[in-house]
Amino acid sequence: MTVSPPLRRHFPDGVFSSDCPSRVVLDHVTSKWGTLVILALAEGEPLRWSELRRRAEGVSEKMLAQTLRTLEADGLVSRHARPVVPPHVEYALTARGSELAERMVPLMDWIADHAPAIVGDAEAAAATR
Repeated sequence: MTVSPPLRRHFPDGVFSSDCPSRVVLDHVTSKWGTLVILALAEGEPLRWSELRRRAEGVSEKMLAQTLRTLEADGLVSRHARPVVPPHVEYALTARGSELAERMVPLMDWIADHAPAIVGDAEAAAATR
């Protein structure tokens, strides 16, 4: 498949370079847990730790903590701790995170629509090997 010239202009040669900063950001936002956290927070209201953990079924405490720290450091997620006992911490998307989520939702829609067929095709191909 060849990339058409109009599409190529959106991706300067720099993104294909191994030292391009976009590789770091791409790794953070397209990791399984990064994507699910961003999409969960894109639903609107700030979420507490336990709510995020329920939304992203299967994420371990360690991975959720690591993912939230990374996305916060990237300026995509904000953490708001209320000075109460017991601690009350909420997470929300920043303006940059919301902008990213707007672009991720259509991709996730496509993936959700096509995943059953793609997984089925892959399983059928594996069964014939």
